Amino acid sequence: MSSDNKQPEEPAADGPEQLALIRETVRKAKVPKAKPRTWRGAALAGELPVARVVVNKGVLHLDQYFDYAVPAELDEDAQPGVRVRVRFGAGAHRVREGRREGGGLIDGFLVERRAESDYTGALAALASVVSPEPVLSPQMLALARAVADRYAGSLADVLQLAVPPRNGRAEAKPSPQPLPPPGAPDAGSWVRYGRGAAFVDALASGGAPRAVWTALPGPLWPDELARAVAATLASGRGALVVVPDGRRSARVDAALTALLGEGFHAVLTAESGPEKRYRQWLAVRRGSVRAVVGTRAAMFAPVQNLGLVAVWDDGDSSHSDENAPFPHVREVLELRAAHDRCAFLLGSTSCTVEAAQLMASGWALPLTADREQVRRSAPLVRTVGDGELARDEAARAARLPSLAWQTVRDGLKSGPVLVQVPRRGYVPRLACERCRTPARCRHCSGPLEAPDERDLKCGWCGRGAPDWHCVACGSTRLRARVVGARRTAEELGRAFPAVQVRTSGRDHVLDSVPRRPALVVSTPGAEPVAEGGYAAALLLDGWAMLGRPDLRSGEDALRRWMDAASLVRGQSEGGTVVVVAEPTLRPVQALVRWDPVGHAQRELAERAELGFPPVSRMAAVSGRAEAIAAFVASAELPGDTEVLGPVPLRVTDPGRPRRPGDPPVGETWERVLLRVPPGSGAALAAALKSAQAARTARGGSEQVRIRVDPPDIG
Repeated sequence: MSSDNKQPEEPAADGPEQLALIRETVRKAKVPKAKPRTWRGAALAGELPVARVVVNKGVLHLDQYFDYAVPAELDEDAQPGVRVRVRFGAGAHRVREGRREGGGLIDGFLVERRAESDYTGALAALASVVSPEPVLSPQMLALARAVADRYAGSLADVLQLAVPPRNGRAEAKPSPQPLPPPGAPDAGSWVRYGRGAAFVDALASGGAPRAVWTALPGPLWPDELARAVAATLASGRGALVVVPDGRRSARVDAALTALLGEGFHAVLTAESGPEKRYRQWLAVRRGSVRAVVGTRAAMFAPVQNLGLVAVWDDGDSSHSDENAPFPHVREVLELRAAHDRCAFLLGSTSCTVEAAQLMASGWALPLTADREQVRRSAPLVRTVGDGELARDEAARAARLPSLAWQTVRDGLKSGPVLVQVPRRGYVPRLACERCRTPARCRHCSGPLEAPDERDLKCGWCGRGAPDWHCVACGSTRLRARVVGARRTAEELGRAFPAVQVRTSGRDHVLDSVPRRPALVVSTPGAEPVAEGGYAAALLLDGWAMLGRPDLRSGEDALRRWMDAASLVRGQSEGGTVVVVAEPTLRPVQALVRWDPVGHAQRELAERAELGFPPVSRMAAVSGRAEAIAAFVASAELPGDTEVLGPVPLRVTDPGRPRRPGDPPVGETWERVLLRVPPGSGAALAAALKSAQAARTARGGSEQVRIRVDPPDIG
């Protein structure tokens, strides 16, 4: 063994002194060589040595800015808008040499550099700058704060939704050079609407019109959205379009590419993947691209010099975020239009009550076609009610009335036929054949179903029910309350053996189908686009959608029907739609007349009379009975607040998929609704936020969930 490898039997006499000298030298170094833990001893930035940071802590009692010292080594990179890491949670007693030490590392955003701090105690230093890329602009910070205040949430939670996670490879790549503004497009099919051409001209000239657009049925709405975006770009401004899903985003993307070519817009959807999505987001943030098309998260896209915000189909549930503080795309884009003083466009083939309220208040103007144009574009709508079903032998034998069979036969002569079914699966829900009492599990009271052609099973706990009998009348015979898409496809396949039957639903969604004859069975929202339009459509089991115990059941049913019927050829080309629902009901009549705006206006008038949203503002508070009682009692609610409830929520069973907003499995929760008249919504949100902050600061162990403007209130 060489002498270099020999281990000394005892340390040298000067070992401890040498180690002490090394430690003292490192401690007194002006700039540490290694990444520091506390930056103790390091010099601070010469100018603006204080960084104001929003930390990634979503708890409400920490919804504020925190000041940190800026070491000189980080002075250049620590600019407003960058991501930083800081130490958080050290007590005031952990101060050495004028610097606060300790605490855990946490991410945050640097929002401001200041000459001095409002805090009189010792400051901790920034631990590091994650990246010198500024990702949070002052405009986006102001928007995030407004959204947090509106929904009684924290700024950190909103920023989690607004700024995507960092991807180093995407950040290292430069963004392309911005293209010059395109020329102003012609109005195109916008001339079909009374003020359509004027709306496009106003965008091209730098105006900021606000409109609720009731789009005509047919395939032209993506091109019309693209022309609105192109007109905005021609004025030197940016544009943002938010759609419910990736399929409709692809249609607008294709329309924009066909109109303008490549490089003028970015697509922000979850399907892009984290690296590509972040690269596209950075291109928008850097100003390389000034137009964005995307799904829900794109509502916060950092478009520079914003000139237009547009949302398509605002009634779709995909526009309501299921992460705290649960913002809705329509409301966020309204805030952006107000803050940035830009144009606003809310488009759909139907019309929500919120859209009707925007028109009634004068905040936005209607953008509609005249009745003659509507009649030319819309298909013929025919109805089949309960009386006709009872007299129809074909309906009793196979659930489909004779009118539906004849419509299918005629439609298949010239193209595909769409069949919309409210539920997927085989026989999702069952009821007693004699008295129609819902069939429920004897163990957990969950609904019985037949997912395949096998025996009955519970949809909640999964237990079988081989010996079921009706608790009301004793019958042992069942009937389908709602027949699923697969069962309907099977029945149609037997009736039309020479015709291809295709299904589109949650498990497998078709984007499009060819022009040749085929039967396309789809659940609502999954209808594929047919080349040249469908020859006909059947809208089955309408009562299943209209009978939902929800304030929006009629509005949602009409929206889903109109979305499907809009894919059918116009009446002049022979397009026919058959809806199986009671013809005297208001949503059915609105579909027959193709009058979604009139339906929404009548709904709005009724809700105003009854004090329902959106005329009133409402918040839902849910949790254990004791927790929500104490919370409501402690909150300093506005004097005009009306407390509704509490009512018990359905217990989440372990065998049933948990939906967003459901209580934890096995826990018994209740819900209280708080309602205030117009003008008190901001005060209600502030009171709820303050009460929740005080509760969390006290370390309350019981969970209390707050949702302002809940989409479903029963």
